[in-house]
Amino acid sequence: MIIDIFVFLLQATLVFVVSTALFDVLHWTLHRWESSSSAVLRKLSSWHWVHHKFLGLDMQINPAFARANIWFHILPEYLTAMVGTLAFLIVFSWPPIAAVAVVRTVMLVMTLWEEGLDYNHMSMDRVGGQQGKLWVDNNYHAMHHVYPHNFFSSFANVFDLIAGTTCQIKGRRFLVTGASGAFGSAIIDQLVLAGGIVDTAKSGTDFSAGNYAAIRTKLETAEVLVLAHGAKTDDCWNANYVTFRGLTELFSEIGKSRLAPPEVWALGSEIELHGDMGIAELTAYSASKRAFASKALDFYRSNEMIYRHIVPSSFTSAMGKGAMSAATAAAIAMFFIRRDFRYVPVTFSGIAVLNYFRFRFFQKGPSDISQPAE
Repeated sequence: MIIDIFVFLLQATLVFVVSTALFDVLHWTLHRWESSSSAVLRKLSSWHWVHHKFLGLDMQINPAFARANIWFHILPEYLTAMVGTLAFLIVFSWPPIAAVAVVRTVMLVMTLWEEGLDYNHMSMDRVGGQQGKLWVDNNYHAMHHVYPHNFFSSFANVFDLIAGTTCQIKGRRFLVTGASGAFGSAIIDQLVLAGGIVDTAKSGTDFSAGNYAAIRTKLETAEVLVLAHGAKTDDCWNANYVTFRGLTELFSEIGKSRLAPPEVWALGSEIELHGDMGIAELTAYSASKRAFASKALDFYRSNEMIYRHIVPSSFTSAMGKGAMSAATAAAIAMFFIRRDFRYVPVTFSGIAVLNYFRFRFFQKGPSDISQPAE
């Protein structure tokens, strides 16, 4: 009996997820057809854009498009998902499929009753930084209405994970520190290739520890702050901890009035896990990286921003030979970021993956950490 219930629930979940992903494919296709050479396909795409007029780029509902939204979005979504649901009659018995069909129909009736309004479609003054992962929540889906060419998943986040459509790059404004460094220059190449608009900020010129007045205008313009500067020896505490923390906190404060949350990508290190390993030259570097990682956990959990912690293996730079090139490290980081990883492991050895558990569960709080004595 218990096994039968388990199999029923497993099959019903699979049917729901896969049939939902079928609509997500159609959803993505309709957006792609926007620039099609075929007038017919562009027309079909324009019908879908009624949905984005109903809930606009400003995340406000426009009731004038409520009826058109029902005809051109809600009903096609229901019918597409139902086709995917009923197709499973080929491989499964009918009870789990019937259960999913009933759930979908009840959801349709409720949405029609509310004239298109549901948990994922309502006016919002600000999108939160904490968003659904495997299951789409209202903050996640709001990102699709702010950035319509990404975030296509509707209930289960299967399509976006596969397609790499969980982060808007094209047309978005990025501010990169450490642009002359190996990783900074490599991530800029990736961003420009993907259509990002990139500005740079230089340590010592645009900012220094405790002094961020000169960079404020650039922070006010940027949508994403990429922290790729740092130091391994001289003044690494200020470079790797103080300025990383100060710039992130200032950028978050500046972004509080924005509709979409400000986004920060910060470069960490596998030394967060293994420490200095008794190498005196790495003691200060290790302490600074571990200190910021502890504070970064607060940013990672914050609803005020989207924070991504990039943890690479050693890569080849002016600091020395590494396990991979900076270009490879940047490319791997972008692969995971496009799939909405907030902790981004860039590793051949697997140490960065193991470090995830230390980062999330086994760190001292930032109040317990201070600059090591000279």
